[in-house]
Amino acid sequence: MAAKKAPVDSLPTTSANPMAEKIRAAMSGTVVSSKRMTVTVESKDAPTPATAPSHSATPTAKALASKRYSQARAAAVAGHGATPEPHATNAAAGHGGGDVHWTYEGETGPQAWGKLKPDFNLCAIGKRQSPINIEDGNTLQGPAEPVQFAYQPSNGTVVNNGHTIQVDVQGDNSITVRGSNYRLLQFHFHTPSEEQLNFKRFPMVAHLVHKNNEGQLAVVAVLLDEGASNPMIDKVWTYMPLDTGDRVRMPQGMLNVSELLPTDQRYYQFMGSLTTPPCSEGVLWMVMKQPVTLSKAQYKLFTQLYPNNARPVQPVNGRPVREAQ
Repeated sequence: MAAKKAPVDSLPTTSANPMAEKIRAAMSGTVVSSKRMTVTVESKDAPTPATAPSHSATPTAKALASKRYSQARAAAVAGHGATPEPHATNAAAGHGGGDVHWTYEGETGPQAWGKLKPDFNLCAIGKRQSPINIEDGNTLQGPAEPVQFAYQPSNGTVVNNGHTIQVDVQGDNSITVRGSNYRLLQFHFHTPSEEQLNFKRFPMVAHLVHKNNEGQLAVVAVLLDEGASNPMIDKVWTYMPLDTGDRVRMPQGMLNVSELLPTDQRYYQFMGSLTTPPCSEGVLWMVMKQPVTLSKAQYKLFTQLYPNNARPVQPVNGRPVREAQ
C-alpha cells in the first residue's frame, strides 16, 4: 500500500480541496507549535469510498503491491499460513472444518453442518455421503480383489483434535487396491461405529485414512466389538493426550497398524464421502466384514473423552455396494 504524508501545519491556508479545509478547521487552535500531525492519503491501490475519487498509484506503490503479492504467493506455495486440509483433516489430515465450530450434537450438530459454511454444503446436498447402512441382501456379491496391506513398524503421534483421538503415522505404510497404491496418513476412532451392518452399530470403529499420488482418498474401516483387550489400542491409549490440540509422540517403531486388522480381510466396498465437514465425496470405502475386539476398560477410557462422535447414517441413493466373498 502506497502512502503520501504531509504535516497538517504545512497545508495551505486556503485550499480548493474540501477535505484539506475540513482538516484545518477541525484542528484550528489545537495544534501545538512544537508538534506535527501527519495525514495519510491512500493511493488507488487501497480500497477507497466511492465518494472519494483517488489518483493513480505511483510506480513505488505498484512495486510494493507486486512485491507483497509475490511474498504471499510464495508463502502459500510453501504451505505457511495455509488452512489445514480437512479429515481427510477427516480428509487427508483428519477431522477438519477450519475455523468453523462444528459438533456432533446441538445447534452445530450433523443436521446443521451444511449450513455452517458454504464449503460444507455437500454435507446437506451430497448424494454419495458416508456413513451408510450396509444390508447383505442389497450388495453385489461375488469375487473382489484382496486389499494388499503393506504396514510395518513405524513412528506415530497421538493427537486430540477436539473431535476424536487420531494417530498421525510416519513411515512407509500403504495399501494397494484397484490398481493404485495409497499411503497411510492417519487413523482415528468413532463411537459408536458410524457404519452399520444390517442396521447394527458396533461400540466403536477405527478409520484408516490413505491417499494416492493423484490425491484420491481410500478409507479402511475396522469395526470394534466388545471382547478381549486390544494390544494395538492399548499402545495408542497409553499416549492419549487429554487436552484438545495436544500431541504426544509414541516411542520410535512402536506403531504397527497391521496389529489392528482382522484376520479375515474380506470387505464391503462403496464410493462415499468424508464423514466430517466438508463431507467431500469421491472417497473409496472398504469396511472390514470381521470386527476386532476391545475391552470394556478400553471402551470406557475413550468414551469418557468422546461419548458420541459418530455421524448418523446417510441415504444410499442407489449406490452399488460390493461384498467381497
